[in-house]
Amino acid sequence: MSAAEEPLPGNATAGVVRVGDTVRRPAGPWTEAVDALLEHLHAVGFSGAPRPLGRDAQGRQVLEYVPGEVGAASGTYPVADLFAIGRMLAELHEALAGFTPPAGAAWQRLIPPDREELVCHNDVAPWNLIRADRGWVLIDWDAAAPGSRLWDVVYAAQSMAGLRPDRPVAESAARLRAFADGYRLDEASRPALAGMLGRRARAMYDLLREGAEQRREPWARIWTEDGPYWLATADHLAAHTREWEAALR
Repeated sequence: MSAAEEPLPGNATAGVVRVGDTVRRPAGPWTEAVDALLEHLHAVGFSGAPRPLGRDAQGRQVLEYVPGEVGAASGTYPVADLFAIGRMLAELHEALAGFTPPAGAAWQRLIPPDREELVCHNDVAPWNLIRADRGWVLIDWDAAAPGSRLWDVVYAAQSMAGLRPDRPVAESAARLRAFADGYRLDEASRPALAGMLGRRARAMYDLLREGAEQRREPWARIWTEDGPYWLATADHLAAHTREWEAALR
């Protein structure tokens, strides 16, 4: 590795490095489609994503490096930040609504969505969020794929708001409300959001469990680290659907 390359932390993708004011990532079958998506976001003026800059001599994806504070620990964002992050996600979905994938686009589809209506980030979580001078910026777009707004919102709300078993339900409910209000989630979708929280966390658990059974990395490793957390979280979220529904009214 060149002395000019600085390894960047990450739990899912190995080999990501910083080179000056760029990031270099290993390319996959999905990278061309991801680059097209990111170029679209740049073209329509959405500032919450890095700009794609082509490939380097090693065939790696080259992206703009966005300096800033990389995600707070899961569930530690204050309520005002949750509202702002929800608003950013709404603006992202508005920008993505006008994106037409290139012909033959390949995507890395990790978890089946409830339905497909637009291409989504699919991993809107603290570890993929930077507080930059220009605002909130989402990184690591490798899991982008067709999905639904609500499926994206459900996972983002759970991860950003820290809806977990060791937090009082009333506190979690208030944090969930702040995120949904920031997103301006319509009244008709709010009960559906409450009912999908446990299902979406269970889908993450299933991804890790199946990855461990098939010895696929990085899921097998993450299963040993976080499998129990996702199972407990899925059960907790499903058990308190009524409280989430009440908070979102």
